[in-house]
This record gives sequence, structure tokens and C-alpha cells, in this order.
Amino acid sequence: MTFRASDTRYDSMQYRRSGQSGLKLPAISLGLWQNFGGTRDYPSAFEILSYAFDHGVTHFDLANNYGPPPGAAEELFGDVMARDFRPYRDELVISSKAGWRMWPGPYGEFGGRKHLIASCEQSLKRMGLDYVDIFYSHRYDANTPLEETMAALAQLVHQGKAIYAGISNYPREQTKQAHRILRDMGLPVVIHQPSYSILNRWIEEDETIDTCGELGIGMIPFSPLQQGVLSGKYSKGKAGTRAEDKNSTINARNLAPKVLSAVDALGKIAKARKQTMSQLALAWVLRRKEVTSALIGVRTLEQLKDCLGALDNLAFSTKELDAIDAAVAGASLSSPPTFNPPD
Repeated sequence: MTFRASDTRYDSMQYRRSGQSGLKLPAISLGLWQNFGGTRDYPSAFEILSYAFDHGVTHFDLANNYGPPPGAAEELFGDVMARDFRPYRDELVISSKAGWRMWPGPYGEFGGRKHLIASCEQSLKRMGLDYVDIFYSHRYDANTPLEETMAALAQLVHQGKAIYAGISNYPREQTKQAHRILRDMGLPVVIHQPSYSILNRWIEEDETIDTCGELGIGMIPFSPLQQGVLSGKYSKGKAGTRAEDKNSTINARNLAPKVLSAVDALGKIAKARKQTMSQLALAWVLRRKEVTSALIGVRTLEQLKDCLGALDNLAFSTKELDAIDAAVAGASLSSPPTFNPPD
């Protein structure tokens, strides 16, 4: 081990309480979804992860299927833990999830107890950890009783393999049900991870964000930059971006002309605020009191530095918020979570 964390790592980051729990998260958290897979070498990964930690990013978000290929991000993060981050384990919040397909057969995905328990065990082995700080049900499964899914999360907490239970991609009604079930088991839903951005406001439209506020559940939105669209990098086309990759996960509708025109209009607002587009988009998500942390994904150190700069200006005037709404009128990309229909 050669890494020694900066003595000033907590000087500039803001920390927010997750709902009514005792857990505090940095206002910016780092996700390892698409950018820390099998093609990422250790030095470039460690450059980003260590810079993040040195600047107060204590929360690293993973899932069983993050890569590509699935599992690769957890394996890489496990290497970082073993080689450099191990002395700082108690300063880190590490999360993982289960629910998307990981192996063949009837137990390799969704919300069944067998899948969640087995997947958590696999994730812990890949990362070389005794426990994760947060373990999520990654998506609602209409074919599994929610009581079973929540019981699996409770079992993992009671066994010490997770400290907190969370849900991800759950609509409002299922969020309320999950909260009630876990509460009756003596555990809270500490955090909810939905998609949310200036262009994707489904949690406002179906009142999931208001419900989480009322129930004391923290929120950590993913894709606050709408897969990079709100960084403004696609305004001049796909050249030099990951959208060029034929295997890219970027939804084509994110690059529709009306969307890119809205992004151009947002760019003028960002310039007036002396922010980059990414900083504007992150500040907008963090404006809500229900939001504990904004979850970012980055490919480069420069992107990480840019995102962290959002914390320099999180305040909005009513005039600015109205201008943002006007800029994106007619360009909504709201995308409520989908789930498998009942058998």
C-alpha cells in the first residue's frame, strides 16, 4: 500500500443526513456503473477513486451487474480496497444491489429471497468485504411478494452483511409498501435510488420524492446528468463520446433535436450562473431537501473535478428555476421505472 489519504479530505465536502436515519452521505457520491468495467486499468481507476476520496467523496456505489462485463466493477473496486483503501474502510460507505440478471436459471434475477441473498454473497466475495454499508433491492418485482424481498434485505442486515437497507427504481406505491413492511420488521428503508434530472422528473410527477420526504427516506438520484446529455457534450454530435460505441447504453431519445435544443438553452443559464452545464444539473438535483446525495458517473478525472465544482453554488433564485423550466418545456425525458408484469 502506498496511498495515504489527504489530511484535508473533509474540509470542502458537504454531508447530508439520509432521511431520518443516522447515516450521512457526501452531497456528491461516485457510482461505478459503466466506467469501471473490464477495460479500465488499475492506475486510471485509482486516480479517480483516490481523488474523489481525497475530496470528501466517502460513498462509492456499485451493483452486482456493473461492468461491463457484469461483476467487473466490483472486482476492480475489490482490488482498490485490498491494495490501497483497506485502512480507510470505516470512513467509506460502500453500496451494492441485486435484482437484474446475473446468472442463468430462475434464481439469477428479480426480487426473490434466494437471488438477493446469493447475489449479496457474490458481491462481498468480489469486493473482498465482510459487509456492505447499503444493500439495495435494485428493482421492484411484481411476481415476488414484496414481503419476501424486504425480508431478504432484513436478513442481510440482521446477519451483519449489510448495515442499511435501500430500494432502487421503486414507484411511489411500492415505496410506501416497502417502507411499511420493513418498519414492521423493525428496520427502516434508509434510502431510495431513483433516476432524476432536469429532463427526467418522474419522481416529482408521481410524487415519489414527496413520499420519501414524508416517510423519512433519503434519496440519491442516479443519472442526474441524463447519461451525460446535460453536460452539453452532445451538442456538437457524438464524436469523441461514448455514444459512438455500438454497445452504448445511451437511449437514442436522449439525443433528439428538441432535447439538444433544450440543453443549449440551459447552457445559457449555466453561463449566467458562472457554472458548467454539469454543475448546473447537479445543483438543480441537490436543490431539493429530500435529496441526500447526487450520484455521478465519470470516465475521467477532469469530469470528476467538474462535478465537484457544483458544490460552490447550490442556490437558485425563483427566476432561475422558472427559466430552467421554460428551457426544457416540451423536451421531457421522464422515465418511470418499469417492472415485469405479474405472471
